[in-house]
This record gives sequence, structure tokens and C-alpha cells, in this order.
Amino acid sequence: MSGTLVLDSEALSKLSRRHRDMTVWLDVARTLDLLIVTSAATLVEARDPKVVQAAFDFAVSLTKVRPITEETARAASKLLVAEGLHGHKYAIDPMLAATAHAEHGDVTVVTSDVDDLRRLCHRRIAVEGI
Repeated sequence: MSGTLVLDSEALSKLSRRHRDMTVWLDVARTLDLLIVTSAATLVEARDPKVVQAAFDFAVSLTKVRPITEETARAASKLLVAEGLHGHKYAIDPMLAATAHAEHGDVTVVTSDVDDLRRLCHRRIAVEGI
């Protein structure tokens, strides 16, 4: 693998709806042989009852779902503190950022929440809007 593409909830939701933006990102990922990753917490946030379960399951099957371990949760908690944010309002984004930090090589996060993810991700991680 030459790098990793990390999907936030909006990116995963759009993927399950076969939105054109995500089709393009998938083509890029395949062309560059990128691993597609998301956080287990993102599955909960991305689940839209209007999307057929099979379509959601297929989208998830295109990703490697990383678990939220105690180590990931502690790393996410440290990211919150560093930015002066409270977990009650901001919980999923730092877990996704901590998931991205654990990946090796070139890492790009595809998100609808560019400002928050740029705050939470190390500079080595590219954050792109969807």
C-alpha cells in the first residue's frame, strides 16, 4: 500500500448512496492503490435509515474498519484536550483523527468537517473536503 484514505461519516454515507464525489475518490484510491479506512465509531454516525442496509453494508465492505480500542480512545481524548474541546460535543471526530494518526505512510482524511479535522489531525495528514 502506498497510502491510506480515511473516510468520515459523510464520506461513508455518500459512498453508501453512490454519490459521484465518492465514486471519484474511490477511483483515485484504486488508481493509487490506497487502503480505504474508517473508524468503527463512524459506522454509527454514518448510518442513515433512508439508505437500504445492503447498500450501507456494501459501502462498509469497501473499507477496513478500525476498532476503537482503549489506546485509540485515549489518543482521541488527548487530541480533544490539546484543542480545548469537550468530548460531550466533539467525540467522533477525534476518534477518526486518532484512527488516521495510527495509519502509516501518506494519509488523507475525506470529510465534510474540514475545519475540525484539520485542528485534530497532525500536519502530516491531508484533510480534504467532500
